[in-house]
Amino acid sequence: MATHEPKLVRTLGLLDVIMIGIAAMIGGAMFVLVGPAIGLAGPAVVIAFLMNVVITIFTAMSYAELGSSIPEVGGGYRWIREGLPRPMPFINGWLGWFAHIVATSLYAVSFGTFMQGLFALAGIVALHNMDKVFATIAIIALAYVNFKGTSPTGKTGNIITLSQLAIALTFIISGLYIMSTKPEWTVQFSDFAPMGVAGVLAAMALTFVAFEGYEVIVQAGEEVRNPRRNIPIAIFISIACVATIYSLIAVTAIGATNTGSDMPAWRFIGIHGELGIMKAADTFIPFGALMVLAGGMVSMLAALNASIFSSARVALAMGRYYNLPHVLSMIHAKNRTPYVAIMVSAGITLLIAYFFPLQEIAKAAGLIFLVLFAQVNAAVINIRRLYAERLEYGFKIPLFPAIPMIGILLNIALALYIVVTQPVSLLVMVVWIAIGLVMYRVYSFKQEVEHTAPLLASTGYLERKDFRVLVQYIPEDPIKLVKYALKVAESADGEVNILRVITIPYQMPLSSGVAFVDDTIRSFAPVRSVVEERKVPYHYLPRIAHDATDAILASVEEQKIDLLVYELDRFKRNRRLQMLLTCDAMLVRDVKGIDGSKKVLAFYDDEGEHSRLVLKCIEWMKDTERAVVYLSRLEGIEYVNEKDRLKAHGYKVVEASVPDRISDRWLTNLMVEKVKAYEPDTIVLPATLLGIDVINNMSIVRALNMVNCNVVVVRHFTIHVMHQAKVMLKRILQR
Repeated sequence: MATHEPKLVRTLGLLDVIMIGIAAMIGGAMFVLVGPAIGLAGPAVVIAFLMNVVITIFTAMSYAELGSSIPEVGGGYRWIREGLPRPMPFINGWLGWFAHIVATSLYAVSFGTFMQGLFALAGIVALHNMDKVFATIAIIALAYVNFKGTSPTGKTGNIITLSQLAIALTFIISGLYIMSTKPEWTVQFSDFAPMGVAGVLAAMALTFVAFEGYEVIVQAGEEVRNPRRNIPIAIFISIACVATIYSLIAVTAIGATNTGSDMPAWRFIGIHGELGIMKAADTFIPFGALMVLAGGMVSMLAALNASIFSSARVALAMGRYYNLPHVLSMIHAKNRTPYVAIMVSAGITLLIAYFFPLQEIAKAAGLIFLVLFAQVNAAVINIRRLYAERLEYGFKIPLFPAIPMIGILLNIALALYIVVTQPVSLLVMVVWIAIGLVMYRVYSFKQEVEHTAPLLASTGYLERKDFRVLVQYIPEDPIKLVKYALKVAESADGEVNILRVITIPYQMPLSSGVAFVDDTIRSFAPVRSVVEERKVPYHYLPRIAHDATDAILASVEEQKIDLLVYELDRFKRNRRLQMLLTCDAMLVRDVKGIDGSKKVLAFYDDEGEHSRLVLKCIEWMKDTERAVVYLSRLEGIEYVNEKDRLKAHGYKVVEASVPDRISDRWLTNLMVEKVKAYEPDTIVLPATLLGIDVINNMSIVRALNMVNCNVVVVRHFTIHVMHQAKVMLKRILQR
């Protein structure tokens, strides 16, 4: 009888996920960070909070769109699997899991410290390391609550968070009442920004971490009822609530505090640092210090509960996709919770809390979250372009893609600020990434490929070459693309890897593809005879996969491929391969065959990110007459030098003037004109020419469909933003 693995259940309503978000964002920062922030910015700390909201909202919109359209466990890790190439998903999950565990440890130890302080206020002498004991009790208790199910977790979290909010409201209402009885309270705000803009920026950097907790909301994607509606609403409401609470606490603390001297209230609070709000409360609320201490304890518990929940969901998602041991994805049959992920995450949390220098490690958490946010902003751009309207959205980012691009820039700017001011954070992050990459190469990648696109066999040469070409076996015409791959491998002293994908429907297990192995190996015989005749080292790689793209991407990374030879029309339709491919690509539309190609015409843009690969490509096509249409934006001696360099390689240079305003119509007409004049057998184009997308631009695609010659489009694997920065720097240096 068939058995079904238990799955997570949707038990969390809108209030539950709002409370989870508020708990994660307020944490201990409500009373611990507000005091130091007031000391840095004075009354202008309110501006710092509002500016942080503005910065946060750019990334929060990306989380709202993806959380509503792909409401699955794992949040950012899951989305980056769809939108960014390997190994970025693993790095994101690895960093995210670490950051959540570190935050959980910090909250637990801080709770223990507050408990120890409470004992001290009561006159009870605590034993040595009692803060660690209290931290252990809190971690174990809340891990058990998380184990029992999302409904108990949500209810417990709601009770803790509502208690936290009640204490905050008591503080605020008491402060407002005191302010209403003393008209002179406005004097405390007369010097609104005593530390200037620098103080406001410092307060922003200190408190920005408090606005990162909405990430926990999307981790519950598979456990939220009506996620397309509730996740975006919960994100925006929780951010608004937290910003309001922080601002009101700051205003009432400054306005109601009685310093007993001429010292401004903001300075009195700032001098006492983390204890500033507690000292302020003592001046206008009976038992104010005790109330703030209790509030800090409750806040830490709320954040601890949310962080245990979130860290376990990251581990669950990574286990589900074999980036961590698959056992972490196990769901408890009765409680419907990731019980193994909860136990492992809680265990690591205990170890870090006890044995590691937590304050130093915790400095990296803010930097890590900024890196994760930048990746999510990049992923949302790619996912929107990749899936377009195929996803059902509960929220869509306006002014797309400007909003996520601004989010990326803001995340990077804040990350650089943290690196400059806290360099140890970069060291911790780099060390953790290095550990992760070793694990990825030794274990995670192999496990992932084994379970998504396993290699059935490998035949061919034992010798491996440094330059490696991959070509997919096309049953309808298996020789055609292989000949292009052989041409390249011969010229570059490389090897050819021929991939045959046995595609299995998603409803069937991959193991069912084993029955086709013998037929697959026999079908390679005609190709083998062609390859062996050319004496080029080769490897035949039959794989089973539900999606041929998974097999291609796995082969590229596993075999360390330098160049993929692929059909141009297939590549144009395969947006996922366009987004996730991590090697150079040679995209072919074969009309006359490579053997009949005697004249090659290439289009070369001296500032194009793919143009160097164009020159390599025509070098690979030896024994042909080669001409280059040189589209230059250089001037003077630089232009002459580049043209002479092309001629020195034996190319006939066809010059073409480039207008100030370039359109796809102008470029299309130019291409058609030069092809008619030269009558080549093959034309070679970069994937982007003068900034225009050759692969997906409909005007250029139609023109290429009409030419009676082979078309080769080459695409260099590069980070587009880095290339643009390089071009801009080059232009600046030439001035």
